Amino acid sequence: MYAIVNIAGQQFKVAKDQHLFVHRLQGDEGASIEFDNVLLVDNGGAITVGAPAVSGAKVSAKIVSHLKGDKVIVFHKKRRKGYKKKNGHRQFFTKIQISDITL
Repeated sequence: MYAIVNIAGQQFKVAKDQHLFVHRLQGDEGASIEFDNVLLVDNGGAITVGAPAVSGAKVSAKIVSHLKGDKVIVFHKKRRKGYKKKNGHRQFFTKIQISDITL
């Protein structure tokens, strides 16, 4: 059984006991959260597609940890002008574990 769910503006294909990295969510580590915006559910070959969401379907998850992604270096340069600019960025992520998919 799997589902396609909208989490923090992105769509993810999730299954039970799967670990997933999503953009930072509100909540403490160990807290349980539910996602109501389920777009598709496959229950052993019986596919249910929502318009836009499947009514009554929920995905339950548990927040495992909050962490940061790898550093991305952004470098701008204009040749022969003496212009250089270097920036770095680290995205905040939340690691979640899918505990249950209900219809």
